[in-house]
Amino acid sequence: MPVKCCFHRSNIEETMASSDSVDTLLANKDGLEAFRKFLKSEFSEENVEFWLACEDFKKTKSSTKITLKAQRIYSDFIEADAPKEINIDFHTRNHISQNISEPTLSCFDDAQRLIYSLMAKDSFPRFLRSNEYKELVKKQQNRNQKRWLPFL
Repeated sequence: MPVKCCFHRSNIEETMASSDSVDTLLANKDGLEAFRKFLKSEFSEENVEFWLACEDFKKTKSSTKITLKAQRIYSDFIEADAPKEINIDFHTRNHISQNISEPTLSCFDDAQRLIYSLMAKDSFPRFLRSNEYKELVKKQQNRNQKRWLPFL
């Protein structure tokens, strides 16, 4: 009877194939690093930077820090001619602008959803065909192989 050899797909490959693959990518240190590198090559790294800033912002406890961080996110990503201006519609930008003087932890939620959707539908499929993704998979495979080799 022939012995079957089974090669397991790497953790990254498995998770990229699932429906929550963008979430998994953003939560994985190496995945996030590779995705950022890819977005930088496409001149759209502000999207992931904004998304990460929003994630950090939502964890803020102090009302003073909420105001400071909200102003920083607004000046970095939202206001017209911001250094890392994100591509959002007028209505969303206007709504944030009107409410930034009294920010809440959810004040960037609509913009964050739009940017997440843009990354998931536009950037992510291209990332899966990129050299950065291929390098990420290779790195993960090398790590997995080393774990199984007792002499390493």
